[in-house]
Amino acid sequence: MNATPATKPSGGRLREIAKGLLSLVIGLVVALVLLELATRWLLDDGMNFDIEMWKYASDIKRVSDIPELGHEHTPDTEGFYMGVPVTINSLGLRDDEVSVAKPDGVVRILMLGDSVTFGWGVLQEDTVSAQLEAQLDATPGGTRIEVVNAGVGNYNTVQEIAYFLNRGAELNPDIVVLNYFINDAESTPKRQDVSILEHSYLAIFAMGRIDALMRTYFGKEDWREYYSGLYRPEAAGWRAALASIDALVAYAEEHGIRLLIANYPELHQLDPYPFEKVTAAIEDEATGHGVAFVDLLPAVATLEPETLWVSPEDAHPNRIATGRFAQTIAETLRTQFPDLIAP
Repeated sequence: MNATPATKPSGGRLREIAKGLLSLVIGLVVALVLLELATRWLLDDGMNFDIEMWKYASDIKRVSDIPELGHEHTPDTEGFYMGVPVTINSLGLRDDEVSVAKPDGVVRILMLGDSVTFGWGVLQEDTVSAQLEAQLDATPGGTRIEVVNAGVGNYNTVQEIAYFLNRGAELNPDIVVLNYFINDAESTPKRQDVSILEHSYLAIFAMGRIDALMRTYFGKEDWREYYSGLYRPEAAGWRAALASIDALVAYAEEHGIRLLIANYPELHQLDPYPFEKVTAAIEDEATGHGVAFVDLLPAVATLEPETLWVSPEDAHPNRIATGRFAQTIAETLRTQFPDLIAP
């Protein structure tokens, strides 16, 4: 007995299926467009960390021609992020215009760092670099001090030192301050051009919320576990950071540059501070090379963490914190390098 062949859909039936699928796709597209518009109009209040950091990356950053950097600031750009204006000078730095040639009679300090040094969420005059210059340059009859802010958001130690060795050294600094934050031991990310993430507020907002849900309810590492895990002996990012510090020390010794490593606290919890072992590891690395070191935790340890944040959801240091950090760094520089900076 021969099997009966399956009945093929008629032309009319195929058209109905196609119309149904087309309607579904159009409906999904319309829904996504409406959600995108709603995100931009209702949720983008200028203070959402994920969206603001994405805007900063989209507006001001570009792919670097130095492979170790990954990304860098586009010179002569500007924007408005986390409630404050940001202006990038002709050298790609968040600073006033700086001549490459160091002026005569000036002690130049170059600040290497990430978004904390960059001054995420604070006015330019409230960055650690600007406040440090104001404090050091206020000594009556003292040497003119110039502090250059080379902080770039999302840099790690490898990128910060790669910037210095490739570009920052041309500024001929007398002192380099490596401003170290606990996530600077992360591996260097590779830029990926994913179209929806390059253009969608909704995608960025949703990713941030999903990440928070995963950490709260689905066992993803919380911030303490994540940061501590960066410092396992086998962690590639930590090993790369140590190798970069070695290279920075070697260059500084060869060229007569003074070094200071300033360790910034993670501001979610200060007492008891959960990352004392990380601080000790950074200090051991500095002292092992004979490099000056300062722990900035005591500058803010007596304050409530939330009073130091740029917003209730963003624990980057605000003006109160940056002022205290600048004061402590100034005191350390005066103590460590009295021949360059008057006590």
